[in-house]
Amino acid sequence: MRRLLKRHLPDHASLAANRWLAPFGSTLLHPRLWHLNRHSAAGAIAVGLFCGLIPGPFQMLGAAICCLLFRVNLPLALFTTLYTNPFTIVPIYIAAFSIGEWVLAPGVGQFTQPPEWGSAGLVAWIIDLTHWLIGLGRPLAIGLISLAFVLAFSGYLLTRLAWRTYLIRHWRKRRAHRP
Repeated sequence: MRRLLKRHLPDHASLAANRWLAPFGSTLLHPRLWHLNRHSAAGAIAVGLFCGLIPGPFQMLGAAICCLLFRVNLPLALFTTLYTNPFTIVPIYIAAFSIGEWVLAPGVGQFTQPPEWGSAGLVAWIIDLTHWLIGLGRPLAIGLISLAFVLAFSGYLLTRLAWRTYLIRHWRKRRAHRP
């Protein structure tokens, strides 16, 4: 895994020489951002899963900032944010809305159908649509935050468990081959 990542990722010298990244050179070249071990990998997975639910194009920026704060593997966190894409975003947001409805008291965040295009005109329909979207906001926001924490926590634990399982198997295999 390390060889594959090192082959495709830029080295420190090319990052330091980049004129766009030069002002951030001392921060971006911190060794813990590029080192891959069980702690940085698990933290990067958690950061990527959490920041993947940030709406809009700010997912990778949020993941990069969190990586700088927590000193976890930057490339792995950026790659992990890609689980939200145009194919998966709608089911994820529907699940987040359902979680938000479940967390809130029943009846507070009930889903209602969007307003129909009627004879009232475009302006009235846009106003009705705006009120409908505002009604979705609270359950969706609470659901996104709840889902982000659950995904980050479970991703962290599963990564640590998978890494530990791999190490134990490797140790046993190595012990079995000893004379």
